[in-house]
Amino acid sequence: MFVLLLILALVLFGFGFLNPLWWLAAAVLVYGLTRLGRDRGGGRSRDGGSDLGNYRDYQERRDRRERWDRRYSRQHRARWRREDRQDRERRR
Repeated sequence: MFVLLLILALVLFGFGFLNPLWWLAAAVLVYGLTRLGRDRGGGRSRDGGSDLGNYRDYQERRDRRERWDRRYSRQHRARWRREDRQDRERRR
């Protein structure tokens, strides 16, 4: 289906040399195809499904982990420095 719409866009672009209104029609078709592709998951994966949901889950997990790391590191920064200092003193 996508290939047929792509061919149609190319044909409309070719007709644009006869009448610029066809270029406008081709541009609208290409715009619609790109919007449709984004709404349905941004493209195809190898198995024919969309990986967008998996990627969103990954982003949420990554963001939660980064927020946790930032929060935790701020709260315990002094303790970590103190423990590092004690470790260095023990090694001497």
